[in-house]
Amino acid sequence: SLTAGTMFQDTHKPLRTWFLAMWFITSQKNGMSALGLQRALGLGSYETAWTWLHKLRRAMVRPGRDRLTGEIEVDETYVGGPEEGKRGREIEKKSIVVVAAEKNGRAIGRIRLKRVKDVSAESLLDFIRETVAGYKHRVTVISGGDEQAHEVMPRVHNVASLLKRWLLGTLQGGVQHQHLDYYLDEFTFRFNRRRSNTRGLLFYRLAQQAVAVGPAPYRSIIYGKAL
Repeated sequence: SLTAGTMFQDTHKPLRTWFLAMWFITSQKNGMSALGLQRALGLGSYETAWTWLHKLRRAMVRPGRDRLTGEIEVDETYVGGPEEGKRGREIEKKSIVVVAAEKNGRAIGRIRLKRVKDVSAESLLDFIRETVAGYKHRVTVISGGDEQAHEVMPRVHNVASLLKRWLLGTLQGGVQHQHLDYYLDEFTFRFNRRRSNTRGLLFYRLAQQAVAVGPAPYRSIIYGKAL
C-alpha cells in the first residue's frame, strides 16, 4: 500500500479528502478549529475532524529539522486560564512553555516552542541543547532591574503574546495540557512560514512531511504527550 508507514496508514477516507483538509488548514492564515474542518469537509462527526487535525499537527514538525542559529532569546511563559490568587511561578494548573526566538535584526527569525514540566535549569538547558546549534549561555536577570521583561527580550514576549492570542482566537482556548504540544507545533509551523507568498508551498510542505512522520494511532492522540 502506498499509505503504509505514513500518516495516512489505515485511513478509511479517500486521500482526496485528506488533501482537501490539508489545503483548508494551510490556506487559512490562522488555521481551523475541528468544528470548522468538520463543516468544510462535510464529515459525519466532530471526533473525526478533531482526530484529523491532530494527525496533521504531528506532521507539521519535520523530522531532523535544523536547529536555531545566531543570537537567540529564550524564556518561559504560562499557557492556560487564570488561577485565583496565583501569580508567576506560583501557578499550578497552567502549562509552562519555553520559547526560543532567533534575532533577525530588530525582527524575529525562526522560533521553537516546547512544553516543560518545570522552570528548572535542567529543563531549560535540555530544551536549549536540542533547539540551538552551538551556544554560549548569557543569563539575563530581570527582577530588580530598570527594564521590564518585554523590553529585555522583546521577541520572546511578542511570540508568547501571539501564541496566546491564537489559542484564544482560533481555538477559543479549548486546549488540554496533554495535547498542547501539537498546538505548539502548528503555531511554530505557521509562524516560521508567515512570510511565504504561496499558500501552495505550505500545502506541499505539509504533504511532504505527512509521509515522513509515520502513523499516529488514535490512542496516542487521545492521551497526548506525557512530561
